[in-house]
Amino acid sequence: MKKLLLLSLTLFIVWSCSDSSTSGLNEDNFDREAILVNWADNIIVPSLENFALEAESLHTAANEFSSNPSQQTLTTLRDTWLESYTAWQHVSMFEMGPAMDLRYRDNLNIYPTDTEEIIDNIEEGTYNLELPSLNNSQGFPALDYLLFGLDDSDDAILGFYTTHENAAAYKTYITDLSKRIDSLTESVLEDWNSGYRDEFVSNTGSGANSSLDMMVNDYIFYYEKILRAGKIGIPAGVFSGTPLETHVEGYYSEVYSKTLFLESLRASQNFFNGRHFEAETTGESLHSYLEYLNTTKNGSSLANLINSQFEEVRMEAQSLSGNLSTQVETNNTEMLLTYDALQQNVVYMKVDMLQALNINVDYVDADGD
Repeated sequence: MKKLLLLSLTLFIVWSCSDSSTSGLNEDNFDREAILVNWADNIIVPSLENFALEAESLHTAANEFSSNPSQQTLTTLRDTWLESYTAWQHVSMFEMGPAMDLRYRDNLNIYPTDTEEIIDNIEEGTYNLELPSLNNSQGFPALDYLLFGLDDSDDAILGFYTTHENAAAYKTYITDLSKRIDSLTESVLEDWNSGYRDEFVSNTGSGANSSLDMMVNDYIFYYEKILRAGKIGIPAGVFSGTPLETHVEGYYSEVYSKTLFLESLRASQNFFNGRHFEAETTGESLHSYLEYLNTTKNGSSLANLINSQFEEVRMEAQSLSGNLSTQVETNNTEMLLTYDALQQNVVYMKVDMLQALNINVDYVDADGD
């Protein structure tokens, strides 16, 4: 009961601090179908198509490495892993429809990965990667461990795939992980192309089950829980009170966690602005919707405030080490400053923007932020 009262008080304070200074003057006759078409045809499906190609390349590289483990094929597989992991940052936020049914994000990117479970799976050889209980021993984080973290040197890592008594099982696990990433992605893309796109675009209402309301909620959830908390706040110890340096993305590869964070930040800002995937063109978006409503906060355009805050986050992040685990250990203050910059946009989007768009939050917020 005490926790419920505290949560209610926290929500009241957040709304009170933001509500009175936000205003919109225009009647809401915004073309919801236009924004859904732009999201589906120019952002979501192209992002998935690109990632599907990367996932296929990852599986091909894994098969080539499994057939002939060498320094060259290991390097190629690592490079392909990074390219596909980077492309993943552009689709991870779209956890609705077919992706939600498959629990897509949980299968591909739960970290830190469970290294003991990975080894048990390999040694026992009876694993079923479709089981939710194995979500944290598969996907990109598991590949991160198997490609970079089995030992300190590349020669020693290669030994697990060549001379180790379970070398065949290690190679099989690598290919099984890449195959699952590839097959799940094909399934999600196929569903979007074979009917879900039309269902998504035609659901133009304004209720909780409308496409726009659900997509906006999924987007804000991604920004708040996956980008802000998962990539920065949790490793910085914001919620635990103690820094957790092992809880960064790409922990074992050591140098890519900042790269992945910045790519996710770019994808999030592009979506807010309705920017077509890997193009300069923009279409109807959350930015244009807020501008249509003439939504302001303290006399300034809310859409512009949100974009300015994205840039503030990017500026704060420039000082971070490429290895966020090292950053946490050496100067966690910089991580906390980046978190604070991210948090300001949570308020702008989750409170001010949702109020302007008349959308209610549809997920439980229980991380104490």
